[in-house]
Amino acid sequence: MRAHAATAAWAAALVGLHALAGFFVLGAWLTASEGPWDRTVTGTARLMAGLGLAVELMALAGTAAGVNTGRLGRWWYAPAAVLVAVAVVRMVFAPQP
Repeated sequence: MRAHAATAAWAAALVGLHALAGFFVLGAWLTASEGPWDRTVTGTARLMAGLGLAVELMALAGTAAGVNTGRLGRWWYAPAAVLVAVAVVRMVFAPQP
């Protein structure tokens, strides 16, 4: 019974990290330029995407540890892969004023 509780706690921690990273990545995607005078939008979008990437890399490390110990399935890599890809794309294609 303890193994199930540990797995559930591990999964809950990963879901929380994915949610936090998703918040940052969504903020990066919703950041839009208001016009040619708006020069801070590129920095803001890249900062939010970078924060999302940093949190998601922590989640990826936790996922790798969980999969390697056999407590989590390999499908747990999917949310991390999607969020990392989206954050990197947003960092590269940040809006230019």
